Amino acid sequence: MTRLILIRHAPTAETGKRLSGRLPGVPLTPAGRQAAAALARRLAGAPLAAVYTSPLLRCRQTAAAVAAPHRLVPLVRHHLADTDYGDWSGRALSAVRRTALWRLVRECPSQVTFPAGESLPAVQERAVAACESVGAAHPSATVALVTHSDVIATALAHYLGMPLDLFPRLAPAAASATILDLAGDGDVRVRALGVTAEDT
Repeated sequence: MTRLILIRHAPTAETGKRLSGRLPGVPLTPAGRQAAAALARRLAGAPLAAVYTSPLLRCRQTAAAVAAPHRLVPLVRHHLADTDYGDWSGRALSAVRRTALWRLVRECPSQVTFPAGESLPAVQERAVAACESVGAAHPSATVALVTHSDVIATALAHYLGMPLDLFPRLAPAAASATILDLAGDGDVRVRALGVTAEDT
């Protein structure tokens, strides 16, 4: 089996406050850098063969921390990018939560396409494609993928056999690791969900 460690990036100043999406910049906060370093220490004993990352800065910074103990250079994969929120990019969550579309996001995400942006089914499709392609490239190895909450949660919904409409129930914390074991015959095991450096 290939072990995939799906890592949500460490906190930024916008985490939980705005839909950063694919806006450029958005670095980790000092506390975020500390959280990334703590997660890196927890994963230092894992036999990582490679670290893949979303192209967005917050993920690249987290990936650099995770990769450093293993002397690896993170590899950028665009399939790991955050949801393209289109016209909603940069909007405050407090504002979008009052909209009819956000209610649909929570109740029936399989029907959601963000204005001038991406659909949630498309996010899931590329999330699963990224996991499958990395798994095929690293048989019987352990690999880290540093990415975003929606990417991790939609991929998890797929591998757990859950309808996409239930994916909002899966909410990996910032600077957390979710572990999947994938076999070439389609067998899947979820070994951990959203473990942070503080968890025992």
